[in-house]
Amino acid sequence: MKKLQLLVILLLLSSQIFAQKEQLLNLKSNLSFEIEDQTNLLGDPTFEKKSAGLAILYSVLLPGMGELYAGDYSTGQYFTIADGVIWGSFAGFTIYGNNKENDYKSFAKSYGNVVLNGKDEEYFANISLYENIEDFNTEKELNREFDAVYNINTHFWDWQNSTKRKEYRELWSSSETAYRNVRFAVGALILNRIVSAIFAVKAVNNYNKKQSNELSWNVNFGFENQPNLPSNYKMNFQKRF
Repeated sequence: MKKLQLLVILLLLSSQIFAQKEQLLNLKSNLSFEIEDQTNLLGDPTFEKKSAGLAILYSVLLPGMGELYAGDYSTGQYFTIADGVIWGSFAGFTIYGNNKENDYKSFAKSYGNVVLNGKDEEYFANISLYENIEDFNTEKELNREFDAVYNINTHFWDWQNSTKRKEYRELWSSSETAYRNVRFAVGALILNRIVSAIFAVKAVNNYNKKQSNELSWNVNFGFENQPNLPSNYKMNFQKRF
């Protein structure tokens, strides 16, 4: 009798284990993963971050190109246009200044008996203020500026009258004004590149921020019980950009 009871118990345990095994197999086969991939929020799947260094380099080479590289030429176009205008002004002032320099040197040679070789800019400025070398040297000696006194044999000039000196000074002033404007143009070219580089870096940062925000993950587990079907576990992954 005891053997019969023991046999019945073993049969019941075997059937229980078999049933649980069947449930585990069904659970394994019906376990589903639902991954919700919202990469459409990313925009361009081939996205690569823009380089701020390259944007600065492009802006230095040609203002506005850094913004174009960053995908925003709305402001960059004005830097490109401004650069063209400044370069045109630079060329114009340089040509005009050179022409006027040639004019005042020729005038000094013809009407002031000036020997042009070996003379610096300061000399050509000084002869526009004094009618002859004697007046200049006398003033320097009175002020005890002996080092500034010119050698009469190498730096001689004599305008003969104030009218010629004033004509020379007008030519000299025109040339100096043009060269001063050239220096302003150079400064404007540098400033245009600095400002363009700042805007280009800002455009790159905006582009990268827009295209690649911080990645976040949401994981949800669930149990789905459907009539006449095996029970399913659900695991949902959700990533957002």
